[in-house]
Amino acid sequence: MALIRFRPFPLALDPSRDLTDIQTQMNRLFDNFLGQPAPSAVTERVWAPAVDMYETKNDVVVSAELPGLNEKDIHLSITGDLLTIQGERHWNDDATDGSHYRRERWFGKFERTLSLPMPVETGQINATYHDGVLTVKLPKVEEIKPKEIKIDVA
Repeated sequence: MALIRFRPFPLALDPSRDLTDIQTQMNRLFDNFLGQPAPSAVTERVWAPAVDMYETKNDVVVSAELPGLNEKDIHLSITGDLLTIQGERHWNDDATDGSHYRRERWFGKFERTLSLPMPVETGQINATYHDGVLTVKLPKVEEIKPKEIKIDVA
């Protein structure tokens, strides 16, 4: 009896291309699961920046990775409990005389809408952009902030 090695994915002339296709499909699956927009067609590329949201004592803080963008290309808006980050990364073709071996950077318009976990003071929002990271500090509404209560000893 001969042993035959199990190959779950067929090997083509270029095995790295098959793995890239698998990785693309897995990324699309996780992006859809995590609420990032899915491309409407297989050839259309849509990107959404990675975002972190956390809470401090006084603020809700949102950090978004937006490398290669100018602050003029980023637009923030807040409606009720929804924070929307919009922008566009422009394509610059450095290889006009050559051909690409790999193109992994995504370009084009993006939009992320985040549901805020609590009410915030919309008039006091502070946004900064440094080293490709957008940081938005949203101050909590006064009645939401924790208050320390002193306990008297009887």
